[in-house]
This record gives sequence, C-alpha cells and structure tokens, in this order.
Amino acid sequence: MKELLEILAANIVDNPDDIYVKQTVNGDVITLELHAAPEDMGKVIGKQGRIAKAIRNVVKAAAIHQNKRVLVEIV
Repeated sequence: MKELLEILAANIVDNPDDIYVKQTVNGDVITLELHAAPEDMGKVIGKQGRIAKAIRNVVKAAAIHQNKRVLVEIV
C-alpha cells in the first residue's frame, strides 16, 4: 500500500523527491500519512478534494484484495 501511494503521489506533484509516506499498522487497519512539499499540497488535494478522494479510492481498492482496511491521511 505504501509503495502504491508513493507512486500515485509522485506522478501528480512537481517535486516527487519530497514525497514521503509513513505507514502504521494496527491489526488489520493500515494508516498511511502522505507528506508532500508545501507548494505541492494543492496538487495532491485538488479542487474540492477530488484528487485526494481519488487517491484514497485507488488505495482502498487495492487494500480490499488483501482483506485490509486503509486510512489515507494527507499531512
């Protein structure tokens, strides 16, 4: 999940080297915190949060195949 989120975010932003994902596992719940450069936060979130919602949907769909629950937080 972490690698998928890193790839998705890196392809959206201008500074892909500044992308960092912190993963925390608690039972069957995986929490992913996405950190990006401040100037790229608008691109990660998108207008009215549409890009962020799309990223969350893709990661959650991938997690379903592993019978896990994923929470994506954009920090």
